[in-house]
Amino acid sequence: MAPLVTGIRLSGYGVAYFFAAGAFMSFWPVWLRDRGISDAEIGTLFMSRQLVGIGAMLAIGWIAHRIGNVRGVILVLAGAATILLTGYQVATTFFAILAVTLVWGGVWAPTLALYDGILVNETRARGIDYGRLRAWGSAAFIAGTVACGVAVDRNGPAWILYVSFLGIVLLVPLALWLPKDGTRDGEKEHAPFGIADLLTSKPFLLFMMAAGLCQASHAVLYSFGTLTWRAAGIDDVTISLLWGESVAVEVLLMLASPWLLKRLGVCGLIAFALGCAMVRWLGMSFTTELWALIALQALHAGTFAACHLGAMAFIQRALPPSGVALGQSVYYALGTGAAQAMVFQLAGLLYAAYGQRAFLGMFVVAALGMTAIILLARTWNGTYVVGTR
Repeated sequence: MAPLVTGIRLSGYGVAYFFAAGAFMSFWPVWLRDRGISDAEIGTLFMSRQLVGIGAMLAIGWIAHRIGNVRGVILVLAGAATILLTGYQVATTFFAILAVTLVWGGVWAPTLALYDGILVNETRARGIDYGRLRAWGSAAFIAGTVACGVAVDRNGPAWILYVSFLGIVLLVPLALWLPKDGTRDGEKEHAPFGIADLLTSKPFLLFMMAAGLCQASHAVLYSFGTLTWRAAGIDDVTISLLWGESVAVEVLLMLASPWLLKRLGVCGLIAFALGCAMVRWLGMSFTTELWALIALQALHAGTFAACHLGAMAFIQRALPPSGVALGQSVYYALGTGAAQAMVFQLAGLLYAAYGQRAFLGMFVVAALGMTAIILLARTWNGTYVVGTR
């Protein structure tokens, strides 16, 4: 019974977070379009949220690293996110929505990095597989996506915000279940390195480039995938099922993560993700046929899940436990946050100019990431990149 309770305790927060994220990610552009926001402005809003998230993740990650109370910081952020999200309900113009996005994004962005830091340390200390716990969050993402699709189909785009709020209001009570910190086995409270050490480590920079560009290459899909499929005549329920399918196969890959990691290794897993991304974005550039989209969405198991698992495995192997929270924050802020901020804006411009062909730009982004992971595989020997073992 104890392992079950531990699993629920560690995964509960992720379930609430990803339920809300499922509704946001798949249908948020529809909510914005319903408020009269243009394609270029949608790209600007996504970019702005990423940019403010970069500063917030670095600052809050450093604070959590210094005070040694990650759970306490998550509680404060979750409470603020719950309150600030209500601002979208009264925001009706682009600048009003932008203002809410900048404030809300500053408290929403750091929570996942800090939560993943706890999860990585706790699973390592307890001998639990990270991927299998994280799969519950992916399952919640599916539930949020499908629930949002049905709600939008029946009641209109306004319900995107309401469905998202269902997950966000659970963040605070479930955060109370998280362990107070991930420091174990006599580790120092603070890591023997800082942000500057990470940013001068060639392996860590190559890792951030490879994994960050893989995640950033989803920008056109996240910003305009639903709008593209709607324009092709696909209904909202089917679109929600397409999103749900992509995460369902992601869950299967996460359940198989120990087997995959053992055979492919950290760099091989990220390279596999980037290869899937190149195939996926090339295909989405030229087709909206439902049968093809079903096949291409299945590649999400590679483009997102394999990349994320590879990234968490790298951080687990390349950083001491006492520095995981800081490393996670730097990776999420600069590796994915900064890369996504730039690529989201590029996605808006490309989509406004070329429509569906904007996916070709994401193919190029993934190809650049493939170059970085090849270089990392040649330079990293599998040990800590900063600090001492």
